[in-house]
Amino acid sequence: MSTASPLLAAKRIVIKIGSALLVDDNTGELHRAWLEAIADDVNACVARGQEVVIVTSGAIAIGRGPLGMHGKKLRLEEKQAAAATGQMRLTQAYQNALERHGITVAQVLLTIDDTENRRRFLNARNTLDTLLKLKAVPVINENDTVATAEIRFGDNDRLAARVAQMISADTLVLLSDIDGLYTADPRANLDAKHIPEVAELTPEIEAMAGVAVTGYGSGGMVTKIMAAKICMGAGCRMAIAPGKPMHALKLLEDGGKCTWFTPKAEPRAAYKQWIAGAVQPTGTIVVDDGAAKALQGGKSLLPAGVVAIDGTFERGDTIAVKSKDGRLLAKGLSAYASSDVAAIKGHKSEEIETLLGYRGRAEVIHRDDMVVES
Repeated sequence: MSTASPLLAAKRIVIKIGSALLVDDNTGELHRAWLEAIADDVNACVARGQEVVIVTSGAIAIGRGPLGMHGKKLRLEEKQAAAATGQMRLTQAYQNALERHGITVAQVLLTIDDTENRRRFLNARNTLDTLLKLKAVPVINENDTVATAEIRFGDNDRLAARVAQMISADTLVLLSDIDGLYTADPRANLDAKHIPEVAELTPEIEAMAGVAVTGYGSGGMVTKIMAAKICMGAGCRMAIAPGKPMHALKLLEDGGKCTWFTPKAEPRAAYKQWIAGAVQPTGTIVVDDGAAKALQGGKSLLPAGVVAIDGTFERGDTIAVKSKDGRLLAKGLSAYASSDVAAIKGHKSEEIETLLGYRGRAEVIHRDDMVVES
C-alpha cells in the first residue's frame, strides 16, 4: 500500500462510532470535546468534496441516566426506553457539533430488515443518496426503540458495513479502542503482531479474531471481521483504526497505525455484480427499439419506452428487460410495482404523478440499478 492514506482518495465514507468513544462509562456523560474534534475532521472531509455518513451507537448509554437506570443491567424493554430517551440527546449532540461548520445533520434509524428487505433497502438507499446529494451528513443508528432481540444487528460494526454496502460507499472506517487487527489479542499475547493490510479474508485471518471478547474492540474483533467480509464483498475498503485520540480521522488521514481491508472490485462494480447474479428475475419488461438503443448507450429506462409487462413484481424486485424480439437487454431493480408500470408505460415521466397520484422516480429502472447485457 502506498504511504498516502486511502482515506484521502475516498469519495463516499461511512464512519462508525461506538458508545465507548462517545459516552463516559462511569458517568453516562457525553464526551463533547471528542465529538467536536470528530466534527472538525468530518468538516475537513466535506470541504474536500467527500460525502460522509456516520453510523453511531450511544443512544442507550446516554438515555440511561435521565431514566435513573445508570449502571443497571437492562432488559430489552428498558433498553428500548433508554434508546427513546437518549436518541434525541444523541442527535442533538451531533447537530450541535456539526452545525458549527454549517453542516446539516439528518437522523436515520434502521433495523436489519431495512437492509435485507428489497423494497426497504431501495427506500433507505434512495433517501441516503438524496441526503448526500443535498450535502447533508446522515447520522444513522439502529432503531433500538422498536427492534427486538430477533432482528437487532447486536452491534453497529455490521450495521455500518450494511450501510456501506447499501449506498455503494468506497470506504468504511471503524473507530475502535484498538489500532487494527493483530495475529492474536495483543492484550493477552505480547508476541501478537499488527497486520497493516488484509487483501483477502482467509480462514487464518478470520481465526485471528478469536472469539467475541468484551473490550477487545467495540463489539469485539469478530464483528469487525464480519463487517470486513460484507465490505470486501461490496467492493468497499475498510479500516479498523484507533478512535480514542482526539481528531482520530485526521490521524488516519495522516497515515496513522491501523488495518486496511482492501477489496478487489470497486463498489459500483460489486453492486452491479449482485444485480447481474439474480438467477430468476421476478418479471419482465419489454421495450421499444428506441429504449433498447438508449439502454445500450448507458441511459436509464423511462416509462415512455415500455411497451409490455410480463409477470407480477414489487418495487425493488429484480426484473429482466427484453427487446420486442425477445432478446435479453438488461437486468435491474424496478422503481415501481408491475401494476404501476402498467399504468405509466408509454407515457412521459412528467405524467407519472397524474397517472399514479404520487410523484415517483422519473425512471422505471435507473441506470445505476441496471446491468446491461454485453
